[in-house]
Amino acid sequence: MFEFLFKRQGGDKPAAGAQGDAPGGQPGAQPGQPAPGGQAAGAPTPREQQAEQLKHLDGNEDAAVAFILSSDFSELRLAAAELVHSRPQLERVHVAMRNLDRRVAKLMQSRLDAIRHHEAELRRGQEALAHARALLNDTLLTPNHVAELDRKWAVTNAPELAPEFDAVRAELGKRLEDQVQLQRAMIDRLAALRQLESAGLEPAAFAERLEALQREQAAALVAPGHPSLPRSLVAEFATEHARLSAGLATLEQDQAAIAAREAALSQWQAQPLAELKADALRKEWSRLPALPSSAPAQQLQRRFDELLASLPHEVRPPKQEKAAAAAPAAAEPKQPKQPKPQNKGADQHFLDRLDAMEAALQQGSLGAAAELDKSLKESKDKGMRLSPAQADRLAHVRAELKRLSDWARWGGNVSREELIKSVEALPTQNLSMAELAKKVGSMRERWKALDSLSGAAPRSLWERFDAACTTAYAPAAAHFRHLADERHANAARGQALVDEARAEIARLESGQADWKHVSGTVQRLRTAWSHLGAIDRKEKKRLDQLFTEALNTLQRPLEEQRKGEMAVREQLIEEALALDPHDRHAVDLLRELQHRWQEHARALPLERKAEQALWQRFRAACDALFAQRKEQAHAADTERRAHEAAKEALCARLEAAAPDATPATAGKLLREAAAGWQAIGPVPRAHEARIEKRYHAAVAAVQHHADIARRAAGLALAGAVRDKLRLIQALETALVNPDAHTNPQDWRARWEALLPLEGGYEAILHARFEAALRALEADGGAGRGDERADYARQLEANRERLLHELLRLEIGAGIDSGAEFARERLKLQVEVLQSSLKSGPKSGHGAGGQAGGLRELLALPALLDARTETRIEQLLVRQAKDGR
Repeated sequence: MFEFLFKRQGGDKPAAGAQGDAPGGQPGAQPGQPAPGGQAAGAPTPREQQAEQLKHLDGNEDAAVAFILSSDFSELRLAAAELVHSRPQLERVHVAMRNLDRRVAKLMQSRLDAIRHHEAELRRGQEALAHARALLNDTLLTPNHVAELDRKWAVTNAPELAPEFDAVRAELGKRLEDQVQLQRAMIDRLAALRQLESAGLEPAAFAERLEALQREQAAALVAPGHPSLPRSLVAEFATEHARLSAGLATLEQDQAAIAAREAALSQWQAQPLAELKADALRKEWSRLPALPSSAPAQQLQRRFDELLASLPHEVRPPKQEKAAAAAPAAAEPKQPKQPKPQNKGADQHFLDRLDAMEAALQQGSLGAAAELDKSLKESKDKGMRLSPAQADRLAHVRAELKRLSDWARWGGNVSREELIKSVEALPTQNLSMAELAKKVGSMRERWKALDSLSGAAPRSLWERFDAACTTAYAPAAAHFRHLADERHANAARGQALVDEARAEIARLESGQADWKHVSGTVQRLRTAWSHLGAIDRKEKKRLDQLFTEALNTLQRPLEEQRKGEMAVREQLIEEALALDPHDRHAVDLLRELQHRWQEHARALPLERKAEQALWQRFRAACDALFAQRKEQAHAADTERRAHEAAKEALCARLEAAAPDATPATAGKLLREAAAGWQAIGPVPRAHEARIEKRYHAAVAAVQHHADIARRAAGLALAGAVRDKLRLIQALETALVNPDAHTNPQDWRARWEALLPLEGGYEAILHARFEAALRALEADGGAGRGDERADYARQLEANRERLLHELLRLEIGAGIDSGAEFARERLKLQVEVLQSSLKSGPKSGHGAGGQAGGLRELLALPALLDARTETRIEQLLVRQAKDGR
């Protein structure tokens, strides 16, 4: 079960001579036999000594790193690696273990990646915090800037900076709230100013209220958030305040006129009616200041008319005379109405355009509304007369157009300010040159779009924007100029290569060719051309064509010369093959051929592939000659070759038997092959490695097919065990559930429908099933009512034991238990390690112990959740794959 503790990895592999013959012809040490000069019996092994060192690390990271670098056992290194957390030590261990211990290197790499990710998140958090502080110091704070800041922070994981960011964000939120309150107060103040005229206040109260609103407006204009106030509303408030201030004098005059007439009327009402004369009253009433067109003035006029009506013996004048008498009371005498010409109003086409203009204003299309207003002005200039209702409607629509245009102009300037800030911030964003150029271009396009939507921008804003764009684009412009210079330089180098090729062609045509120099020049030119950098497309096409033509011109005679040289090499090979190995001068003749070969190779190198092929053939001819001569001198080679043939036949038998190998036949076949291999003598040294490789490959193939058959049978058995285990778990879950009323016969029928098991699992699972079934059947029996409850408690009580045993089996099988069991798994691993070190590697925890532990686990009745069931099934599959 715990054979994983004794696996050797990396440098723990045995020496190359351990499996074969030892030097000097002595047989190698057999497994399980102590090596000569080894440790005395009872002395602590190196693994035990290092395990003892591991216990005394006590969380010391430096000591853990030193232990990892000096330890020879991978499991101990992995346990010590859990104590390494600082970045320098992680990098040190990772570099040392990268090619030695994959698990330790992977753990170090994962922790280094986590540290780098945390540092990257911290940098992003610091950038967001710096942006937030910049917004806090900005004069004009807009909600879209804060929303963009919130989006950046939402995707940033920097808990160390969260308190500081929250404090700055709270200040930004307070500033936004203050700006909103300031803007709302501005709107309410303007509404109050507009309603002041119709409030009917006394002049003193009117003036006091007007002064109070002016003080509030002055305080708002010096408040910290005053740049956020809409300029159109500020201008409208100033205009409305000036108008009301100018009308305050008229209001005082109207109040004086009402007071004078009120005093006169009160005096007349106090006198006896007999003393009053209607004509005199009318004359005096007409001499008083004119009444305004207000409700109090109308009330005074009604009281005066009632006084006149109450006078005794007064002959009421007819309506015409009464109107003439009341006429002087008005501010101005009314002129008789002149007959107006009949006005039919605008035509339907004008009204349609007016409707379209209103719809465009509702949709926010100021450009379309302005075009429609221009066409309406042209139609009115042609002499079209509008009715009063149509004129009022047109005036209202144009007023709305002016208001929205003012808002658009103000919004456009705000957007331009934000655009300028965005452009000014581009140099600090570390963008690539292509992205920077794209950003600047998009900013200029957005500026043009604002000109079309919000009108032309002030010249000062345009100059600021243009200067910011020029400054931001300067690095990209320099970069692109540098790239252009590089392309021109590359083109110049390409032209130089073409000129060099043409010069070599001229020397070749003049008959002064050195073919070795020509071959080297062609190779060098081809390599240099492949390393040329970027060139302008048009220039690249021209240079490619010129270079290809020059290289082809240069290569044609070179290829012809190489063909002749290849014929000479072929002749040398034929001569080498024709040498008689029995001739005493054969070696001298062969050395002469080799000398001639070297001279031709130095005079004109061939293509690498052709050169290598010809050389291999020539070398093979030379080797054949020497081999034949050696055959005469070494008669022992015949025996070695016979041994080689015998081993080849043995390998062939293993290779033929490999596809049909089964676990039952593989063991006998491999034992017979090993005995036969050891009985065969040595083979020629030149073929020893090859035949050894073939033999080990054939043995591995037999073992592989046997393992495949064993795993297939194991997987089938694991599937059957899993099905029966699921049925038992469902039955035990039904036992625990008091509301589950199931029929025992149904459970038994489901059990009998499953296939019987092998390997001892059938008896274990059947006993567990029968125990659960008896508990289920006892629920309704007399005197056995508590048996089901007892069995349910037993299921609940066995859960912790089952989890513990399952974790131990997962450790033995090398299965990951999940992050939630990491601490318990590490503790149990240390316990297993200590127990194994005390009892030694032959303590019965191998494959048989692992299988026995799994059978004990399956025989243990316990309640399981879905996660535990999945872990048990994974354990079954792993056991099946391992062939246990």
